[in-house]
Amino acid sequence: MTYVDDSHGSGVLGRSGRGTIDHFGLHGRVDFGMGCLSKAIGVMGGYVAGSKTVYEWLSHRARPVLFSTSLPPAAVGAITEAITMLMESTEYTDKLWENAKYWKSKIGSLGFDTGHSETPITPVIIGDEAKTMEFSRKLLENGVFVSGIVFPTVPRGTGRVRCMVTAEHTKEQLDRAAAVFEKVGKEMNILK
Repeated sequence: MTYVDDSHGSGVLGRSGRGTIDHFGLHGRVDFGMGCLSKAIGVMGGYVAGSKTVYEWLSHRARPVLFSTSLPPAAVGAITEAITMLMESTEYTDKLWENAKYWKSKIGSLGFDTGHSETPITPVIIGDEAKTMEFSRKLLENGVFVSGIVFPTVPRGTGRVRCMVTAEHTKEQLDRAAAVFEKVGKEMNILK
């Protein structure tokens, strides 16, 4: 069976954010897709999409499903509206990609290692786990919230902070965040 983890592609890749399967033209070639609803969709929870057979099997065998509860009605309403908005216009995905390209260029030009991300979620790779978490903490102290991601989520020695640019960020906000990254990066000798 073939499945696609679309956590970073839902709402971002493909036509109007239809996801990785649409982006790569894999319709009819994937048995099930799954992803989260807390990134581009901006709510909470996750999903698995597949055939009725896959649904039946997962509903009786998948431990996360067996021990989960349904999403609150307000979350379902917000998810439905977000998907409707994506289906009606490319405005949001266009603005998201514009902001992501701007951020990647801005932060890269400062000398940060942003890896090879092909989505708007941009890592800033620090390396050492303790230094990564300190960098995340100091960014927050200066008004910028980014999560530190360290082993075992990523390989040992590749700690990073995960920058999640949105369509709603302004260039001024991104510039301010980049200035904080530069300040903290220099204070911690991450940047020269």
